[in-house]
Amino acid sequence: MGDSLSAGYGIQVEQGWVTLLEQRLQRQGYGYRVVNASVSGETTRGAATRLPRALALHKPSILIIELGGNDGLRGLPLGASRANLVAMVERAHASGTRVVLVGMKIPPNYGPRYSRDFEAIFSTIAERYKLAFVPFFLDFVALDPARMQADGIHPNAKAQPFLLDNLWPKLKPLLKKR
Repeated sequence: MGDSLSAGYGIQVEQGWVTLLEQRLQRQGYGYRVVNASVSGETTRGAATRLPRALALHKPSILIIELGGNDGLRGLPLGASRANLVAMVERAHASGTRVVLVGMKIPPNYGPRYSRDFEAIFSTIAERYKLAFVPFFLDFVALDPARMQADGIHPNAKAQPFLLDNLWPKLKPLLKKR
C-alpha cells in the first residue's frame, strides 16, 4: 500500500521495486503473491480509506505501508497523518497481517520543526507497535541525481534495486518459505 514511489511513477511498471520484489521472492523460493495497491498521489487518508477493502479482498500475511510523502509535501496536519497510519497498522494487525512500515523524510519547505516532527511519526509508530521498520526508503537514492527523475522527487529505473535493497533486510525476517 503506497504512493507514487511504489506505483512506479515515471517508469515502466516492470522496472519498479515492487515488481523486483516479486521476482526476488520467486527466485529465492518464497511462495508469496505480491499485490501492488499503490496509487500515485496517495495520502495516508486515502490509503486508510482503501485499506479495509484491500485486506478483505487479498487477505495479505504481510502489508508494506509506504505512505506519507504526499502528506508531508502538501504540509498536511501531522496529527492526521499519524492517526491515519496508526489506523492502518491497527486494522492490519486486527486482521492478522504483519506490517512493514516504510519511513520517509521531506525537504524543510515547511520549516525544520515540521520536517523533524514528520520524520518522527514513522519511528514512533514503528516502536509503539514493534513493527519492522525502514527508517528512510530513499536512502542512497534521494541525494543522487543519477538515481532521480528530472522532478527531483521520484526515483528513476536505476534507483529501483536500491529501494528494494533498503526494504529487504526488514522484510526478509517476516517471510516464510512456502
